[in-house]
Order: sequence, then structure tokens, then C-alpha cells
Amino acid sequence: MNETVVCAVGNVATQPVHREDERGHVARFRLAATPRYWDREKAMWVDGHTNFFTVWTRRSLAANVAASLSVGDPVVVQGRLKVRADTRDGQARTDVDIEAVAVGHDLARGTSAFRRNARGEAGAGEAGGVAGAARPAAVAAMRTQPGAPPGAPGDPWGMQTVPGAPLLT
Repeated sequence: MNETVVCAVGNVATQPVHREDERGHVARFRLAATPRYWDREKAMWVDGHTNFFTVWTRRSLAANVAASLSVGDPVVVQGRLKVRADTRDGQARTDVDIEAVAVGHDLARGTSAFRRNARGEAGAGEAGGVAGAARPAAVAAMRTQPGAPPGAPGDPWGMQTVPGAPLLT
């Protein structure tokens, strides 16, 4: 009810580890988040302290994370923050976990190509598919190749133009 929800931006620090058990898919990876700030005295950007989080994902999100992320990928993670303190081998430790509800590539730092899961595909949900995943053939046929110019034939987001009318750029 009163959970701490966070949004962390950083890089994937370890390859996602995926497993499937009787409760479904589970995947985890380490996230490294390093703030940068402008040092006026040095007149340059300086890295701050790096924070590491263990990100836990479940169900279809876990399968999709395992299939989509690699070490070094810039990501945005939203989820519930969990902080645990314990003692291992006589050493006090604090583990910081994020139980993710959403994970995605950070599009401020690169591009990504999204592919919706088909029904029955790994990661397509627990009940045989994601709601709305089966798309009519007409909608699927409207897709264009990445990098096609706006307004290209079949571009669902392209402008409808009148023949001879100038294009806005």
C-alpha cells in the first residue's frame, strides 16, 4: 500500500539471468546508475558515485528482459524499491532491489526496435498471450521498414497528403 516506487536510469551491468519454475518466469540483472554533474571549478562533467541495484522481473516481463537486454544497454526501470540489511560471513551488507513493473531501453541514448509478442510465444503472458497481441492482418500489413521516410506507403503515422500539395518538413 505505501510502497516506495522509483524510476532508475542507468546501464545493464550484468547479463540477465532467466529461469522458469512452477510459478512462471523470473529474471534478474544488475543496474548501474551513475549521476553526472557539471564541476564549475574544473569546467567539465564529473561522474558521481555509482549506485548498483538488483532488478527483479517476473512473468512476461522476465522473458522479454532476458530476450532483449545485454550488458551495457542503457535502460529505464520503474518498480518498487526494496532495501534489505543482513550479515554474511561476519560482514554487514545492504542489498537494494527493484521489483520492476516496467523496463525499457533509454531512447535518449539510442534507438530500439519494438516487436510485439505473438500469442503462445515465450513471454507472451500467462494466459496464452498479451491482450490485444493478435492484430488484424490489415494493421500488420501497414508496417514499414525501419528508416523508411515519413509518409511512405504503408506508414500508419504518415501524413495524408493531397496530390501536388507541399509537404511540411
